[in-house]
Amino acid sequence: MFAYRDLVVATNNFSEEGKLGQGGFGSVYKGFLAKTDMEIAVKKISSNSNQGKKEYISEVISISRLRHRNLVQLVGWSHEQEFVVVYEYMPNGSLDSHLFDLRSHLSWPRRSKIVHGLASGLLYLHEEWEQCVVHRDIKSSNVMLDSNFNAKLGDFGLARFVDHGLGLQTTDLAGTRGYIAPECFITSKFSKESDVFSFGVVALEIACGRKVVEPKVEESKISLLNWVWVLYGEGRLLEAVDETLNGDYDMDEMKCLMIIGLWCAHPDHTLRPSIRQAIRVLNYEAPLPSLPSKMPLPSYYYAPEAMTADQILQFTCTSKGGSTSATKDDSRV
Repeated sequence: MFAYRDLVVATNNFSEEGKLGQGGFGSVYKGFLAKTDMEIAVKKISSNSNQGKKEYISEVISISRLRHRNLVQLVGWSHEQEFVVVYEYMPNGSLDSHLFDLRSHLSWPRRSKIVHGLASGLLYLHEEWEQCVVHRDIKSSNVMLDSNFNAKLGDFGLARFVDHGLGLQTTDLAGTRGYIAPECFITSKFSKESDVFSFGVVALEIACGRKVVEPKVEESKISLLNWVWVLYGEGRLLEAVDETLNGDYDMDEMKCLMIIGLWCAHPDHTLRPSIRQAIRVLNYEAPLPSLPSKMPLPSYYYAPEAMTADQILQFTCTSKGGSTSATKDDSRV
C-alpha cells in the first residue's frame, strides 16, 4: 500500500501534463517512483462515486491475486484520501490509440502478436487460475502495450470470480457499448462466453483497423460485425482488412483471424468457442470453423418486451447495423 503523499509527488500532483487517459470513474496519470527508479501508471478513482468505490475494491482484490505476462501488473494502491490504483507503466499505451489514430501504424506481425497475447491472458483468466475470472470489459482501450508491443489486459474494475464449471450471475448490466454480448441485455448475466464475444470484437478491430461501430459510414458498414459477416458470406472477407496495412500481411493468417473473430462474436453464445478452442485454431492446431453465410440472430431476439428501449437500440446497432444514437464505444453502461 502506498502513502498518498508519495503518489502526489510521483505524479507531480496529478498534473494534466502527465495525464494518460480518462476512464468512466477516474483518470490515469504517469508517475515516477524515485526510490525504486520505476515508471508507473496511477489510476485515480473519483471518491464521491459509489460505483467508483466498488470498482476500486474489485480491481485491488482481483488483479492483486493474478500473475500472468499478458495481464497488467498491479504495483500497489492507496485509499488514504482518494481511491488510487498503481500499475506498471505501459510505454506504448492502449491498443485503440494505435488502431484508430491515422498517425500511428501497427504492422501485421505486431497485430498478430497482440491477438495471441490477449488470447493467452484470457485463457489464464478463464481456465488456468484457481477460479474462473470473468473480465466483463474486454475492449481495445483496455488492451495495453508494453515497450515491445506485448499485449497486457488491464482494468479489472468490473471483473468477477466464479468457481470453475459454474455460470456467473449478476443483476447489473456492465461493460462497454459495442463489446457487450447480446445475451447480456436479456439475462444481465456475464460469463466466459460473453468475454469471448468481446475478444472476437477486438480481433475484428485489429484486422480491420476500425471501431466496432462507426456512425458516419454508409449504413451497411456501421456495425463492424454485421459488415464483416456479410463479406464472409460473399467470399470477399479481405475487403474489410485495414487499408493502412497496404496489403502487407499474410492472407491466410488474416482470414484465420477474421473468421475466429466472427466465430467468437457469434450472436448465439452456445455456438461460440471457448478461448482455448479459439487459440487452437489461431495456432493451426485445429481447422477453421464453418460459419453460416448470413449472420444468425439469437433466438431471443424476437422477444423485445424483455428489453428496455436503450437495450433494444444497442442490440440492434451491434447485431444488425441499425440505429446508432447510442454508439459511443468507450461509454460503460
